[in-house]
Amino acid sequence: MLPIPRFVRQRVESLAAHLLQPSDGPRVDFSLPAGEPALVAPDSVSWQVFKNPATLFIGGVAAVILELAEPRVRTGVWEHTSFRQQPMARLQRTGLAAMMTVYGARKQTEAMIAHVVRLHGAVQGITPGGTPYRATDTDLLDWVQATASFGFLNAYHVYARSLTPEDRDRFYAEGAAAARLYGAQGAPVSEADQQAQFAAMQPRLEASDIVHEFLTIIAHVPVLPARLRGLQSVMVRAAIDLVPAPVRHTLQLGSRAGLRPGERWLVTRIAKAADRFPLRSSPAVQACRRLGLPDDYLYRRRPQQR
Repeated sequence: MLPIPRFVRQRVESLAAHLLQPSDGPRVDFSLPAGEPALVAPDSVSWQVFKNPATLFIGGVAAVILELAEPRVRTGVWEHTSFRQQPMARLQRTGLAAMMTVYGARKQTEAMIAHVVRLHGAVQGITPGGTPYRATDTDLLDWVQATASFGFLNAYHVYARSLTPEDRDRFYAEGAAAARLYGAQGAPVSEADQQAQFAAMQPRLEASDIVHEFLTIIAHVPVLPARLRGLQSVMVRAAIDLVPAPVRHTLQLGSRAGLRPGERWLVTRIAKAADRFPLRSSPAVQACRRLGLPDDYLYRRRPQQR
């Protein structure tokens, strides 16, 4: 564990709690009910990856870039969510849902996912190019699951701690239970599956001003305090760097260059520090308590390194 001065810890704890607890919904206590398992086991790669708030932000941004590259997903997100009007609230809800999927008590998580699936049932429309879509279309659900897994895994792998090919495959396989609950029957269960799915989807991806609008919004939404907003922009560029080169080219992201000289070192230092910094109020630590594990359980054990 990384020793942190008390006042710094309190500030970070407060910030993290704010980011994961939407103001327009009930607070979730991941420490309850005592003893109830999650969809994923504590000794999983997923529990290691999702404990890192820095790489979760970076990976989440990378995932949304990839999602918005698909015109049906892009239209559904931009026309049927409140992201443009209330980006912070949307980020909080999305972050909480991700934490529930990994750390939440199983029954609560299943109820949350069922609620999301019901909401998705009402989302449908036609893209500007004339293609009809429904949020329950299985290929779209598979794409969203694949991009989320890719983003979170690779942000952790690149910036925080390198993982073996076996652990990366385990990570994709661990997401299968939640993916099925969401209706994503064809979500990747290995890195080879993910790469094949990305290759198959590549011809359907297209550039859009919405992607650039999203990047502008996410760089300025008050995730970090005002004096650290410049760092937030650096982390957004770190996310752009994770997007596969063919997709970056398709999306015309050249004007939004990735990390500049020296910034990769900074992002890596932040991500590695976050990986050694247990937040007592975090879903990861609370879930450990729920299962009778010590607060620093995830900081004692590591996935096998290369």
